[in-house]
Amino acid sequence: MAITDILSAKDIESALSSCQADDSFNYKSFFSTVGLSSKTPDQIKKVFGILDQDKSGFIEEEELQLFLKNFSSSARTLTSAETKAFLAAGDTDGDGKIGVEEFQSLVKA
Repeated sequence: MAITDILSAKDIESALSSCQADDSFNYKSFFSTVGLSSKTPDQIKKVFGILDQDKSGFIEEEELQLFLKNFSSSARTLTSAETKAFLAAGDTDGDGKIGVEEFQSLVKA
């Protein structure tokens, strides 16, 4: 499954253009602009499956750093500060990674 099966290419392009500069990524505005925050829990779960590159059932720090590249191969990687802030926002149980329920909560925040 491709991410464009769930999200529109136009919304993805708009969301990525809003955070091209280093340290400009804001997950709340990104999820809103890309249209993810208005999707169903099942659709959000499918996007989580795409983001979970190693299929471990979690999105770890390395996968978060490459978060934007899942939307476009030409997108930048997140900075260390952005990655750590994103992980801290999503990791509600403190295990150092984001599970599907945590991701769904993060998207709807």
